[in-house]
Amino acid sequence: MSHIPYETLRPLLKDQRILLIGGAGFIGHNLALELADMGSKVMIADNLMINSLIENTFESEKDKVQRMAYQGFLLERFHLLRKSGVELKNCDARHLADLGRIFEEFEPTKVVHLSAIASAVDAKAEPGLCFDLQLITLRNTLELIRPRTDKINQVMFMSSSTVYGDFEGDSVDETTFPRPEGIYANAKFMGERLIRTYRTQYGLGTTVIRPSALYGERCISRRVSQMFIENALTGKPLLLEGGGDGKLDFTYIKDLVQGQVRALALHKSPEDSNTFNLTFGNARTIADLAAVVKSVVPDAILEERPRAVDKPIRGTLSTDRAKTILGFQPEWTLETGYKDYCQWYVDAWEKAKRKSNEDY
Repeated sequence: MSHIPYETLRPLLKDQRILLIGGAGFIGHNLALELADMGSKVMIADNLMINSLIENTFESEKDKVQRMAYQGFLLERFHLLRKSGVELKNCDARHLADLGRIFEEFEPTKVVHLSAIASAVDAKAEPGLCFDLQLITLRNTLELIRPRTDKINQVMFMSSSTVYGDFEGDSVDETTFPRPEGIYANAKFMGERLIRTYRTQYGLGTTVIRPSALYGERCISRRVSQMFIENALTGKPLLLEGGGDGKLDFTYIKDLVQGQVRALALHKSPEDSNTFNLTFGNARTIADLAAVVKSVVPDAILEERPRAVDKPIRGTLSTDRAKTILGFQPEWTLETGYKDYCQWYVDAWEKAKRKSNEDY
């Protein structure tokens, strides 16, 4: 394991101009805020169509409190980005000309590709949209970087732990052969293959990031970590399939962002190109997740269900490579990070309740 103090990265990022494509989402806005704090000039290019403010204002399926909560989360993202000096451009990266104007205006030195559909469930429902948002945008990004490799020294691609498919053992590392299943995972894996091809054929500096089971403030993607605390607050049961023995490598957004920042700061040339698992590095059960919710919301209802036959078998993602090369050191266990997040959610939900009673 390498020891690389986080503050020593600041000078390496201070003069960087970093473009986040699809960066207004959960991961992207958190990364943008941290990069801005590290002294980078940051611009987000996003068409704002996934988990959008419009969708969360007018969608009739959401109850009033949920709509107000999600609107609050989204508006807080924009407020924090504006306060930090991050530029946000409404741009559809599926259109080469539209994205090209952003490249010409901003002249980035590093690019992070985050554009994607929100989840594997959404990808299965709308595979065409999944391909458009993940692969067409990536193609355009790489084509705009290709003639600018003298100025852009790195493109980071946000992949997913789903590319591993079912885990054959308790853990996987970056040398494990990917066996993706489903539209979402295969689109991510195709993106990885594409970005590596541009590295070998055109000399791009590349970094592939594989996160897992993220949670954190201002997320509205309906991950299991969010659904559990929200269900607890609304009197709905927390469903424990197979008794809740399924495992995921739950990761607080702050740990992921720390790793991303390290990977951006320490990359200097195509020779630094690599793939990194950036997770907490210790899978925990769904029952463990529920126990934390129960410690914050004691009235939470736990309900066991039979395990779904098509549920993927997951586990721990080894972070040894990131620890050795980047000095990555995750800090937030479920009992610290997830508990903090649940307590934040309780406060945010109460605020939304009060606001929903007002006329608007």
